[in-house]
Amino acid sequence: MYTINKDKVRLQMKKAGITTQTELAEKMNISKNQLSILLSPKFDPIKSNARKLCDILDIPIDDILIKEQLEMYFANDSIDIDEADEPLYSHYSDNIDDYIEVRNVIPSKTYNVVELFAGAGGLALGLEEAGFDTLGLVEYDKFACQTLRKNRKKWNVIESDVIKVAEEGIRKFIPETEEIDLLSGGYPCQAFSYAGKKMGLDDVRGTMFYYYAKILEELKPKMFLAENVRGLINHDGGKTLQSMLDVFASIGYEVRWKLLKALDYDVAQKRERIVIIGVRKDLVAYTEIKFPKPFGYNLTLKDVLKDVPASEGAKYPESKRKILDLVPAGGYWRDLPEDIAKSYMGKSYYSGGGRTGMARRLSWDEPSLTLTCSPAQKQTERCHPDETRPFTLREYARIQSFPDDWKFDCSLNNGYKQIGNAVPVNMAKAIGLAITNSLNEINSKLSNRNAIKELITN
Repeated sequence: MYTINKDKVRLQMKKAGITTQTELAEKMNISKNQLSILLSPKFDPIKSNARKLCDILDIPIDDILIKEQLEMYFANDSIDIDEADEPLYSHYSDNIDDYIEVRNVIPSKTYNVVELFAGAGGLALGLEEAGFDTLGLVEYDKFACQTLRKNRKKWNVIESDVIKVAEEGIRKFIPETEEIDLLSGGYPCQAFSYAGKKMGLDDVRGTMFYYYAKILEELKPKMFLAENVRGLINHDGGKTLQSMLDVFASIGYEVRWKLLKALDYDVAQKRERIVIIGVRKDLVAYTEIKFPKPFGYNLTLKDVLKDVPASEGAKYPESKRKILDLVPAGGYWRDLPEDIAKSYMGKSYYSGGGRTGMARRLSWDEPSLTLTCSPAQKQTERCHPDETRPFTLREYARIQSFPDDWKFDCSLNNGYKQIGNAVPVNMAKAIGLAITNSLNEINSKLSNRNAIKELITN
């Protein structure tokens, strides 16, 4: 894990003109006790307010960390080393038969969905636009639950820890009589231990994946959708992903996965997600698992940031603003004078690699890099193309393809977090339509089978 070096924090506090921990806590909008916990040697900052601490002090997190042992933790999958060099066109090297054109898919009936780890509703809203009726959404964060309730009063928002829901039974919260068409959600990932394990469901107990799988086992929906960060694919040589696939198979599902690009589905952002889709094995004969075919064009910021409603937005410290003033649209730290770049980047200047996110100003003629949970992180900067500022909350939401009437019922900082963590709505809709196509096939063939049985019986 990592621990925070208090001496380095004090040094950076002095440079930032912050004299006491009380003042630092106030700037971070947390209590002094929370800050004390954050600075505790037993605390893991990668999962905490450490990012906010670095934003206030205007430093990269590496400048205050002591590396002991890094356990698996997938954050927002947003560190862009050479991301700027990715081609701006759709591509997929798999078998073309794995994909389906989804823009003409229409649900033959209203399908239902239960969602876990719902967040601010990006995935749920996309599935709703694909024709799904939401029966329940499990979410622990009270501010995300406020956002869900504010926008969809009819939704059954289950504000509870997924561990508790899994232990008590999901059927306590949704009707027993409802057959579930789809279970969806993006579970957080933690480390797995493989020694002597057969990787059945009991072998992943204690992880968030376990509780997703446990609820899947209870509901036995026709299909499931799980999405996660790109880093899952290669973690531990692919063993982590394979263990998940094995567990899904042991529960009774045929499973396939793909790495999909949001840019391919009406989202002006280079976000990538691994998408895992499963169909219950007794239904495999009725359908094939398909993924949405890329639309064949790419949106840019110019396409999606027209007439954005006015809203609050974060601001840069004056010291950062003066530096980013020197960066042209589409540029980054290499466009700075060498002495300024060295001072701004610190040790990162000598670490090699592209690091194109540092001091990065985006261009109107390109999509956004992956949005993070904070709009002004030094390592993953996304400066407005014209003005020297981060994107506003509504601009952030547009880039994630949230509609303008989707309200985030929380503070500004929490709003950025909710949007940055979300699945882009349009990407979720495209995936939902691919699943709808499979459910249409299942529904049609089951209806035909039942009709034939009825004829034979009569």
